[in-house]
Amino acid sequence: MRIGHVALYCKDLERMCKFFEDYFNALSNDMYHNPRTGLRTYFLSFAGGGAGLELMCRPGTVGGDPSAVRVGFTHVSFAVGSRDAVDALTARLAADGYAVADGPRITDDGYYESCVAGPEGILIEITV
Repeated sequence: MRIGHVALYCKDLERMCKFFEDYFNALSNDMYHNPRTGLRTYFLSFAGGGAGLELMCRPGTVGGDPSAVRVGFTHVSFAVGSRDAVDALTARLAADGYAVADGPRITDDGYYESCVAGPEGILIEITV
């Protein structure tokens, strides 16, 4: 069994899609639009296969504080292959104005990672 994809509601669908294309080399399908509900989505895939990411938006989508402790998914994590790649991507995101919430660092359980607040405050973990 494997995770097929996870879905993420966002307010600015185009900006979020471009973020994942630019920083995580995502490949997007053509946008799907349901004119009855107003739902618009992109399915993103990533090199190496594995789970995809569905970005979703519809009229009335509201945001909350993604850093607040709550029930539900709290971040999305990308394995980039090496400590150097974690460092480089974290530095690139920081230079482009995204807030680094933590790291890069070795966690108490031995992972090397950073955490960056992407568009709309969505937490992105970058790990080896």
